[in-house]
Amino acid sequence: MGDNYLPPSISNPSSTNSTTMSSSSSSNSSQTQEPNPQSNTNTKTQEEIIKKDEEKQDEEEEEECGFCLFMKEGGCRDPFIDWEKCVEQGEKNNEDIAEKCFEVTSALQKCMEAHSDYYAPILQVEKYVQAKVIAEFEKNRESIEQKEEM
Repeated sequence: MGDNYLPPSISNPSSTNSTTMSSSSSSNSSQTQEPNPQSNTNTKTQEEIIKKDEEKQDEEEEEECGFCLFMKEGGCRDPFIDWEKCVEQGEKNNEDIAEKCFEVTSALQKCMEAHSDYYAPILQVEKYVQAKVIAEFEKNRESIEQKEEM
């Protein structure tokens, strides 16, 4: 080995690993002294896979609306997914969604009422909109009745 050999934990700036070892031991010693390029590749590959998975998950979350994420995180995930599929199929086939999806909409509504602690914000908005629609309907009906009386 001679004076030029230094253990892997000590660096020698005046020489390189290949010149400090004898030729017979260089293949075995170089693996312990130099980082294994294959392990670096594996680490990079794992990091790339993790990064791609995170990007894919971010894209999926970006594609999904906040309302949909909220609905799926509650106790009515499955009825909501059924409703969502029904609406998508109805739109795709140019069908009357209210008629086509009546049953799944009713099931979703019942589920949301059963889980009203979580879905309260949605149920409150729905009641508000319903009250506004009824009030507008009554207003229009009264206006029509007054015109008919003339």
